[in-house]
Amino acid sequence: MHCIKKITDDLTWVGANDRRLAMFEGVYSVPNGVSYNAYLLHDEKTVLFDTADRAVKHRFMENLTEALNGRTPDYLIVQHVEPDHSAGFSDLFDRYPDMKIVCNERTMAFIKQFYDLDIGFRAHIVKEGDTLNTGRHNLHFIMAPMVHWPEVMVTYDSTDKILFSADAFGSFGALNGAIFADEVDYDKDYMDEARRYYTNIVGKYGAQTAALLKKASEIEINMICPLHGFVWRKDLQNILSKYMLWSSYTPEEEGVMIAYASVYGNTENAAEILASRLRDRGIKTAMYDVSVTPKAYILSAAFRWSHLVFASTTYNAGIFVTMEALINDLVAHNIQNRTALIIENGSWASTSGGQIRQMLERCKNITILENVLSIKSSLKAEQLLEIDRMVDALIASFPV
Repeated sequence: MHCIKKITDDLTWVGANDRRLAMFEGVYSVPNGVSYNAYLLHDEKTVLFDTADRAVKHRFMENLTEALNGRTPDYLIVQHVEPDHSAGFSDLFDRYPDMKIVCNERTMAFIKQFYDLDIGFRAHIVKEGDTLNTGRHNLHFIMAPMVHWPEVMVTYDSTDKILFSADAFGSFGALNGAIFADEVDYDKDYMDEARRYYTNIVGKYGAQTAALLKKASEIEINMICPLHGFVWRKDLQNILSKYMLWSSYTPEEEGVMIAYASVYGNTENAAEILASRLRDRGIKTAMYDVSVTPKAYILSAAFRWSHLVFASTTYNAGIFVTMEALINDLVAHNIQNRTALIIENGSWASTSGGQIRQMLERCKNITILENVLSIKSSLKAEQLLEIDRMVDALIASFPV
């Protein structure tokens, strides 16, 4: 049976939820599932915006058939050809031979790569600024390369002022019966997942995201329809302001994120003492054991907080395995505009701190404080003064 949701009088959500998926893209855990959004516009011409992942393709096809109510889709707009949004492409291509495929040149090339289909005369190729009239609605195409693939475009319906935003403004998490962000407590229950989604999926491409935000600022938007997560129809500035911060690598909050790697608890103890003394001085802290918390969550936290502390034991003359993976991920995602501090531990050769510094120095505008704490096996009483100096250095680096 179908499960469709009305967005407006002539726009219907025909996507599907997947709560059995364990790892999104084989990398990111999704304990609350994920939604694959597709939208059908009812007008003189019917327009489908994207499809869905193969795991929910059957449900998507049922929903689409119900929403069409006997009609044929005149256009399929392919905004992003990544398979979690295009797995239904081949079926639709065969089922509706008169359906036009609206895409850009780069998208057409990707379609051929993924599906070995020559869409030929059925392709309606668009570029930046092109429009498509469907009757009452006028659709405008805006290119958004590297948000987060090179072929991505978004579509603006100037009639109802709706932005179909592809992967931008999305979130992990199934929709659980709701469809609009204002139907749930978004800040409490979903903002962390929206941040984790952006930082891990799109975060590397802050400059490109900022370029899209600039284009979006020049049009009037009453609603945002992303390919994952909730539709925004109220308080759009809530998510737009977050994207302004995330895309510019500006911290959301002043505070210290402490990530530590500890084999026998001694490095963890130093991190605990540092966190406690920061709290005693009124500084917010967040702590993560990199061997327990998946790095995707810690990377998201690094985008949130202004100051980052990395505490790592030395392992095989290098950085502890899970800490090295985290630092690599932060560098790969272009983390910048942060203040960092390092704690190292080593029973005979403390080399992890220097290697962490070398990796972080590849990032833009990372201030690495000189107050490195070097532990030999376990923290000694006389080193508590060093921790106090680290606290002082961190606090002194906060803006007045």
